Amino acid sequence: MGMARSSGSISFSLMRREWPVQVASWGAYLLSRDILAMSFAPRDSHEAQVQFALERGVPAMIGVLASNRLTYPARAFDMAHCSRCLIPWHLYDGLYLIEVDRVLRPGGYWILSGPPINWKKYWKGWERSKEDLNAEQEAIEAVARSLCWKKIKEAGDIAVWQKPANHAGCKASRKAAKSPPFCSKKNADAAWYDKMEACVTPLPEVSDASEVAGGAVKKWPQRLTAVPPRVSRGTVKGVTAKAFQQDTELWKKRVRHYKAVINQFEQKGRYRNVLDMNARLGGFAAALASYPQWVMNMVPTVANSSALGVVYERGLIGSYQDWCEGTSTYPRTYDLIHADSVFTLYKNRCEMDTILLEMDRVLRPEGTVIIRDDVDMLVKVKSVADGMRWDSQIVDHEDGPLVREKILLVAKTYWTAKNQ
Repeated sequence: MGMARSSGSISFSLMRREWPVQVASWGAYLLSRDILAMSFAPRDSHEAQVQFALERGVPAMIGVLASNRLTYPARAFDMAHCSRCLIPWHLYDGLYLIEVDRVLRPGGYWILSGPPINWKKYWKGWERSKEDLNAEQEAIEAVARSLCWKKIKEAGDIAVWQKPANHAGCKASRKAAKSPPFCSKKNADAAWYDKMEACVTPLPEVSDASEVAGGAVKKWPQRLTAVPPRVSRGTVKGVTAKAFQQDTELWKKRVRHYKAVINQFEQKGRYRNVLDMNARLGGFAAALASYPQWVMNMVPTVANSSALGVVYERGLIGSYQDWCEGTSTYPRTYDLIHADSVFTLYKNRCEMDTILLEMDRVLRPEGTVIIRDDVDMLVKVKSVADGMRWDSQIVDHEDGPLVREKILLVAKTYWTAKNQ
């Protein structure tokens, strides 16, 4: 099952860059064991590795560690994994490891495989000098210590570090050594064109040294529907525990309605890669948890961006996105696209055609689109969609024909241009 995970873990994987044969194999391995991974790789000479991963039905995005933050909230992932990804972790004041620290949950793990780990045994095959490899590993170890990470295992060419459950002890031990400093006043979740900084993102305060900063998440599958710590602690504006539970039940009801009006919805294997363009709290993806598919939960930058942290605390994956721009993926990525009030959200922000054309780009031929919106908006959307050779029909809301919100169901037709 793409959404279920027996251990309750989420991972993100930096795909290695030397060989194009690495197409999110780590993510596929974890997926077969009910653990959901978010893999990404840059668009370089091996750009097709992300596309191959998606065609295998494995979550992946185009992405790179450069100067901007990764498009994920703080405290998102239970594990981060890097296999021969050639990232200079020790350079630039440890900037890249600091960014990994930002997106790791308290108590999360960082795994590094390949050079320079255990260089004394493998250095000849890596075609680098012992001095160079030794210096790099020592520098990486130093950055990890400055982040208060604990190295818990080194075996073969793999090393594992663990992030502390809170910063109580870390702050006390860093009074003398203040490099890198703790960040001040910056939104830890901000990650859309936000620059990385060489400062440690502070974890939420704790009252006891044994407490998990920000609150511990439940194990899977309770994690999916339990009230997330960010909601129970009141850090998501306008969302209470009751509102969260009501949202969860609402999306169960809506998915039942989709099953009633879309014949293909319950066909086994019909949909694998699913995109939710306005995920809110991840309710749509949670309602699909029993299906053999995974959902990329996009939280628009013009919406309540703090909701993406809730998505991750539920054991789901996603990213920030501005739908006036293209998304970081290849053509024909998704089998099913769900768009809840997206066109109303972006009204007067960018052209409707721009969003629809991007949806068409990332949707597979014969794929399905579900668009929820006000009836007047859907009539306009349908007019454009029909011009794009989509087969579309407007159906009633799950609460009946008297509700102004309607649902536009779309099937992307398969067609090719005529030879000139």
